Amino acid sequence: MRTLDSSTSLRIAIQKSGRLTDKTMNLLESIGLRFDDYKRNLLVRCRNFDVELLLIRDDDIPEYVQDGVCDLGFVGGNVTAEDQADVTILKGLDYGVCRLSIAAPKNGSLRKADDFSGKKVATSYPVLTKKYFDERGIDVELITLSGAVEIAPRLEVADAISDLVSSGNTLKANGLMEIDTIYESETELIRTNKPLSQGKQSLIEKLIQRIEGQQKAERSRYIMMNAPEEAVEEIRNIIPSLKSPTIVPLAEEGMVAVHTVVPISTFWQVMEKLKQAGASGIVMLPVESMIE
Repeated sequence: MRTLDSSTSLRIAIQKSGRLTDKTMNLLESIGLRFDDYKRNLLVRCRNFDVELLLIRDDDIPEYVQDGVCDLGFVGGNVTAEDQADVTILKGLDYGVCRLSIAAPKNGSLRKADDFSGKKVATSYPVLTKKYFDERGIDVELITLSGAVEIAPRLEVADAISDLVSSGNTLKANGLMEIDTIYESETELIRTNKPLSQGKQSLIEKLIQRIEGQQKAERSRYIMMNAPEEAVEEIRNIIPSLKSPTIVPLAEEGMVAVHTVVPISTFWQVMEKLKQAGASGIVMLPVESMIE
């Protein structure tokens, strides 16, 4: 394995184990980076890119990036915001999506933020929670817990909680209901604000270009169809293509093949319109990557 040059190679912090680890590694591998034994080592070098990974607790990632120990980090936005870290957020990454919410017992009297005045709120996110209530002029007593926040009302440790919510099933299982959202979070790519060499900045640009290409590909599908030649103009108006679609004449006179890329979010609505316009044999394929 080659030796990395610390003046040009990147050190990236990621969560050692947890809900973001596998998704982050899948993202890095999907953009062509190859690693060995990342589950058994704390410092892992990339085989084909000037990068090494430092696998640490997610709560430590913003500080390591802030201090310049790592150049980049993949971490939940809620962690960076809670730590108030002095870092630059380069990109939201569309996974690890969750929200920090206040919640209270379903059978209780707390139904809106104003009802929390004078109440005890248990949380692992005291900074964000305090900011939420302070902005509304509501005085609450915060009880800081490191885990199992959702059972605090049942144990009579607190009247309500402020905790991360994904599906909401944990709240329901503990007889709680969401009252309001404090912070919307997703995994973010963060960068140190310490000075970086030109070589490192160049590598970061390449890495972001690959990630953006992967993100666009995940949100898009490649479609192919046959259509009467006279329907091409109508089809072009229907398709929300990145660029003009590719039109290829077929052996059957008066028929063409149309190839293009469409956002997955609109594919089914587009498909119905294409059929009405005369398209047939519509095929949808995944896109591996997109670089504009």
